[in-house]
Amino acid sequence: MLLVALTGGIASGKSFVARRLAEHGAVVVDADQVAREVVEPGEPALAAIAEEFGPEVIAADGSLDRAALGAIVFRDPEGRTKLNAITHPAVLERSRARFDAAAAADPDAIVVYDIPLLVEAGRAEEFDLVVVVQASEENRIARMVELRGMTREEAVGRIRSQATDAERLAIADVVIDADGTPDETLAQADALWENLKARVGGAA
Repeated sequence: MLLVALTGGIASGKSFVARRLAEHGAVVVDADQVAREVVEPGEPALAAIAEEFGPEVIAADGSLDRAALGAIVFRDPEGRTKLNAITHPAVLERSRARFDAAAAADPDAIVVYDIPLLVEAGRAEEFDLVVVVQASEENRIARMVELRGMTREEAVGRIRSQATDAERLAIADVVIDADGTPDETLAQADALWENLKARVGGAA
């Protein structure tokens, strides 16, 4: 198994690249999806969040009130740190189980871990390769405003709540430049896939 971390800031184009790699045959594990699973009602991480941040972050049906929690942590770096300390270990444990399942199903699997907060998790060294999808801040802001309906202030706040571009690039083995056209980004994703296949073939 080749285990690849795919990361990038919000609206960088990371998920676009992940979908292309999945089309080629990669087993994509989406950290955001796993993160949603580990805070479902009945999960230990949800109980820990309620204990740390109070009952106001729990909706009437017992689920996580993401808007209420987001309003707290996006303006409070310490709160983000506390939230990450709860969720990151739970997400990693469940994700590792999926990596193991992919390897058991196919020893030559190329597993891509779509993880926006790789720098924040501090676990880049656990992967065979780290791929960073990079786009300029202005392009990312424009995408969030046009495609996600955010205000410019909201978009800038989301960017500021994550690691910096320099921090992500410092851990990159491969950088995909997503400032160009979609076709240009896809061409880089295709080239990456060929490289990954060659690495698996070379290790066989």
